[in-house]
Amino acid sequence: MPADHRRLGRELDVFDSDPLIGAGLPFWLPEGAAARHEVESYVRDLERRAGYRHVYSPALGKRQLYELSGHWSHFADDMFPPMHLGAGDDALVLRPSLCPHHALVYKARQRSYRDLPLRIAELGTMYRAERSGVLGGLARVRSISLNDGHVFCAPEQAGAEVAGALGLLRRAHEALGLDVSSYRLSLRGDGGKYAGDDESWQRAGRLLREALDDAGVPYAVAPGEAAFYGPKIDVQIADPAGRESTLSTVQVDFHQPARFDLSYRDAAGGRSRPVMVHRSLVGSFERLFAHLVEAHAGAFPVWYAPVQLAVLPVAAGQLPAADAFAGEAVAAGLRAEVRADGTVGARIREVARRKIPYAAVIGAKEAPGEVALRLRDGRHLPARPGGQAIELIRDAVAART
Repeated sequence: MPADHRRLGRELDVFDSDPLIGAGLPFWLPEGAAARHEVESYVRDLERRAGYRHVYSPALGKRQLYELSGHWSHFADDMFPPMHLGAGDDALVLRPSLCPHHALVYKARQRSYRDLPLRIAELGTMYRAERSGVLGGLARVRSISLNDGHVFCAPEQAGAEVAGALGLLRRAHEALGLDVSSYRLSLRGDGGKYAGDDESWQRAGRLLREALDDAGVPYAVAPGEAAFYGPKIDVQIADPAGRESTLSTVQVDFHQPARFDLSYRDAAGGRSRPVMVHRSLVGSFERLFAHLVEAHAGAFPVWYAPVQLAVLPVAAGQLPAADAFAGEAVAAGLRAEVRADGTVGARIREVARRKIPYAAVIGAKEAPGEVALRLRDGRHLPARPGGQAIELIRDAVAART
């Protein structure tokens, strides 16, 4: 039977939910939060090294903001209703995406061609008014924590920025142990749900197609699957049952820079309009972890495993040594804990059930200061000094194996 993240996620204390909070609004338990924090830190560092600067923006905005961006006219059915706080107050709306806020981050300062490309990123919350019938676990939620980013660049820089985003998301997927099932070039379909002019759509689609061709990845063309403001590359993943969903995206947008009247001073001293490249390396953290739990059957790679090392004293006499060793491991940056209740056999089975990568057994037969490591696949490593055991695990974490 394929792994189900809803069952495994609760068994492994990744997340839970409560009717008092509401459907589609899961909360992260300490185990899941530890794994998520590690992945968040990795993604932020990957973006920082690629020239992104991180920002924070509020999850609320005036209705007028989303009218300006086009979300209100094209996306209102998927948004929560406005909140009216008083007779003289403007209606506030929970944002359905981060891009309008990032457009205002760009507009907050005068920009020159020397500032471009300007790459900004954020792990921000957005909200979708999903119907209760489609909600499930972490895969489909109403409160979404999105790894989002936007590049504001000159038109002649857009192709390189799309290619750079594709390369960056492939690096993130490799580190997380993600296998992409397919790439999709999502274009306009028939009907009036799209904004912008034909020329902008053709230019944006051509940039995305060229980036996919240059990357040498096969892709399918999907008319009618574009965002309302522009075409996009959808990076698809498949669950253990073979069902595909979109994880990562790269989009080219000429519409919102025009709507927000974004500009920069060009080399000739005039004003030019930037292109906005939207990209998400790992998508929403909810959908990401729904997939990771299933893809790894709960056995996360050691670098983002919630607990990396369980320390098991054989008897009460080894408890002080176990506490000391666990303390050294935590000081070295590992997530370690001592498990002393119950028989050794029961504790080993519990560690295996919880998919903890390493168990360190400390017993009377180990020399003072030594531990015997047991891997979650059942293999045993020879006893070694505690410091060497910690370094072995740290090396595995650093290598992101």
